[in-house]
Amino acid sequence: MAAATTLAWTGAARADAATRFEAQAATREAPWVKWLILGISLAFFAVFLLLPLVAVFVEALRKGWETYWSALAHDDALSAIGLTLTAAAIAVPLNLVFGVAAAWAIAKFEFRGKHFLITLIDLPFSVSPVIAGLIYVLIFGAQGWLGPWLAEHDIRIIFAVPGIVLATVFVTFPFVARELIPLMQAQGREEEEAALVLGASGWQTFRHVTLPNIKWGLLYGVILCNARAMGEFGAVSVVSGHIRGQTNTLPLHVEILYNEYQFAAAFAVASLLALLALVTLTVKTWVEHRAGSGTPSSKAQQDAAS
Repeated sequence: MAAATTLAWTGAARADAATRFEAQAATREAPWVKWLILGISLAFFAVFLLLPLVAVFVEALRKGWETYWSALAHDDALSAIGLTLTAAAIAVPLNLVFGVAAAWAIAKFEFRGKHFLITLIDLPFSVSPVIAGLIYVLIFGAQGWLGPWLAEHDIRIIFAVPGIVLATVFVTFPFVARELIPLMQAQGREEEEAALVLGASGWQTFRHVTLPNIKWGLLYGVILCNARAMGEFGAVSVVSGHIRGQTNTLPLHVEILYNEYQFAAAFAVASLLALLALVTLTVKTWVEHRAGSGTPSSKAQQDAAS
């Protein structure tokens, strides 16, 4: 009897091993196939990503460092840099607050209009940025719905900084929310409910339970939001008016310099955006690594109740 049982186990083990071998063999490719796929991927990366990036810096430095720094130190360039930083400094915190609130409401509560709210969050992904800019012109422009009232009270939105900030907020507000919604839905409500049962307030629950669990997703969304805010062109182009030294952001300033055949200056300013992209990619990779290796605090509920 024991021998029969042993033979049965041995047969089952062999069958299982054979099944695993067949599964591995089915997904095993010839070496030349793997190298071909790798070669195509690297070639695509080199031609469409790496080569343009290198070309930006080569053209920016073609006439030497003096010309490069002169282009960056020009008054119009400094104004464009300042306006770009200002728009991002306003839009990113606003989208941070909105993204956390929207993700909290969608992931932690059930209410009527929930799917409609998700649709509104995805709206900037579906609407062309140029159309978004035209919408603001239709509402706040001189001939728009609120234009006469704004002119009467000497309030300028279109062709001014407020319009640029509004356009930037519109095109960037999905990024934080879209990173947090699936993360918070996957985490569920159990930890927050446990913290509340232990006597934590709503703020304590958020600070000690929710925030540690979403911090890497939140940082990831902020990084993407900031990169898009600084690099936005379409919507900002419509509402800015292209006023030198006043309403030109970095992408608009690059366009103006290039159209005026000031190629060295255009590529010099463009190199700042390229550096921003590289920094964003580096920080994004670091955040993904930390998010993958990080673990939630085991004392979250206890901290919330303290």
